[in-house]
Amino acid sequence: MSLSFRTASPSDLEKLITIRIAAMKESLTNVGRFDPERARERFASKFQPERTTLVLRRKQIIGFYVLFAKDDHLWLDHLYIDPTTQGSGVGSAVMKKIVDISCREKLPIKLCALKESRANNFYQKHRFKHTHSEDWDHYYTRSYLMEISPN
Repeated sequence: MSLSFRTASPSDLEKLITIRIAAMKESLTNVGRFDPERARERFASKFQPERTTLVLRRKQIIGFYVLFAKDDHLWLDHLYIDPTTQGSGVGSAVMKKIVDISCREKLPIKLCALKESRANNFYQKHRFKHTHSEDWDHYYTRSYLMEISPN
């Protein structure tokens, strides 16, 4: 699989909003919280292109992630893959890149995922451990000392 990565620019915002809304629609609908306008405004108000890494295949944006350092860990704030490419290994390839960063920085990765999201299975498959839950989200952490897969 040939993927490339680049830092986002302000002009990428609309494409990223489209991917995020498409990727989250099923999960948010399942919990009765799907509101595309709210999702658009929420993402746009916090968009920081310099912290956003685009995932490209054949020069087309097919996903993105936002990963940044906190005091004692890396926080994976967003990881979205266009639903039309999900299930093809793109997410796992991106996760390998994120885990490589974690290993290089010697920092664990932390994140949260909506309770009803299929992303929970994805993160558990990639050796994230559930730490706690809040009203809408499950929280996970992954040590930098693990291989990408248990095999």
